[in-house]
Amino acid sequence: MRAVVELAQAMARAQRFRDAEPRHPTHREVARAAAVRACAAMDGTFAAVSAWDRARGRLDVLVNVGELATGESEFPEDESYPVHDFPEITESLRERWSLEGKDEPQAWVETAGSGRGPSEGAPVHPRAAALRRRGRGCCVVAPIVLHGRAWGQLYVARGVGEPVFDRSDAHFATILAEIIAAGLAQNEQLEEVRRLAFTDQLTGLANRRAIEGKLEDGLERHREDGAVVSLVVCDVNGLKRVNDELGHAAGDRLLERFGMVLSLCGATLPGALAARLGGDEFCLLTVGPGADEVVKAAEEVCRKASGLQAGDGVACGVASTGDPIGPVPSAARLFRLADAAQYRAKAARAQRPVVAGRDGGTQDPVIRLADASEAEDASPVPHVGDRRHFRGHAHDPAETPEVPDGNTST
Repeated sequence: MRAVVELAQAMARAQRFRDAEPRHPTHREVARAAAVRACAAMDGTFAAVSAWDRARGRLDVLVNVGELATGESEFPEDESYPVHDFPEITESLRERWSLEGKDEPQAWVETAGSGRGPSEGAPVHPRAAALRRRGRGCCVVAPIVLHGRAWGQLYVARGVGEPVFDRSDAHFATILAEIIAAGLAQNEQLEEVRRLAFTDQLTGLANRRAIEGKLEDGLERHREDGAVVSLVVCDVNGLKRVNDELGHAAGDRLLERFGMVLSLCGATLPGALAARLGGDEFCLLTVGPGADEVVKAAEEVCRKASGLQAGDGVACGVASTGDPIGPVPSAARLFRLADAAQYRAKAARAQRPVVAGRDGGTQDPVIRLADASEAEDASPVPHVGDRRHFRGHAHDPAETPEVPDGNTST
């Protein structure tokens, strides 16, 4: 019972770790926590968790823990095996198990000597050769069943000369696999919550919350190692006209099409994140690519947007730490500079992006406009002018309302 509780707690801690570290690339840390605790609970020397990729017909190893053999790594990039070598996972497991009765373990044991488990009817398996090749004496394998279907496998091995797993171990592995399945199901639910929390429902792009998190991380990298951080802010022109003349459904389609354009152009920049900030406002954030590369991608955004049906193109502004824009102490400052550049592009009906700092360095009209708006926001007596009101804070929801569905005319 203690081992079961510790396994569940370890998976829960791994999920909390992922909440605290949103940059973590996959759910493998959760699988690692499961493998570590399962290995300890079963007195194993090695454990692995693998997932069944049905489309490819492969068992992909997510994590290896314990005593790794030559060629094995903790988080393998390309360790996978054809499922036809493991036919038991492709069977309708619930039907098979219901016939076998409740007393039968839903896991099986393999040994290096014979390739056959000690229990009656255990399958002959190519794992026997793998055990010998990797210097292991035996293993127990339990299918991980999620939502009534085989999701993957828990694999725990012992070294040569260690006690061979028996029927009671197979029963215990079955229990551990069920706990792992419950933890994975919870992780899937959390992943869906995260996806909804960081995704714009209309376009499928990232939303303001996602951009803020990555921008803060990017500026931290910029301060640490000089990584170039660039922000492209775009306003879709003519959305109000489309809404008024053709209806909001047509306006939604225009926003969706522009979202596709932004995503496609952003894909030319490694690690770019395309987002809808709200209404007709979008942005593209990059960390790493040079300023010229980002401007080239922004030019392509403008070119493709000009051809969108019913639209009037896009007003695009770029601000990059790779250009002479002065210090960028906060995310709000970079947003303000990109906003100012976009405002000038919109006022001039420019067909190309306006780039902060490229017309006189820190004396660039874009930078002066951003400075003026920042000073105005700091003034105790707000000035009401005819220019656009720029962000005073990058995550102030009152300044550009985030619209989860539909559009806001501008």
